[in-house]
Amino acid sequence: MKNLAGLMKQASQMQAKMAEMQARMETMEYDGVAGAGMVSVRVNGRGDLKAIKIDPKLADPSEMEMLEDLIIAAHTDAKRKSEAAMAEEMKAATGGLQLPPGMKLPF
Repeated sequence: MKNLAGLMKQASQMQAKMAEMQARMETMEYDGVAGAGMVSVRVNGRGDLKAIKIDPKLADPSEMEMLEDLIIAAHTDAKRKSEAAMAEEMKAATGGLQLPPGMKLPF
């Protein structure tokens, strides 16, 4: 039972670290760009879109489809950066513990 109590304590500590890390990640912001900087977006650590900046030259009504594609590309870039940062934080929080394929934290 002594080992079980120690394991439970470690699990509790890891859960606290995970909660702290998630709260910190949610306050961080990541920028994504597309079209050589003509479109940029900012997302938070959860991937929520926070801001969009568009070069005024792209406001041509005949270029709206391209503009929409660039916004999506910039958002994808920013979200990828936030997910990479989250993965690094998770790796640090779990001490490099490898999770089974398909299992993601937080659950």
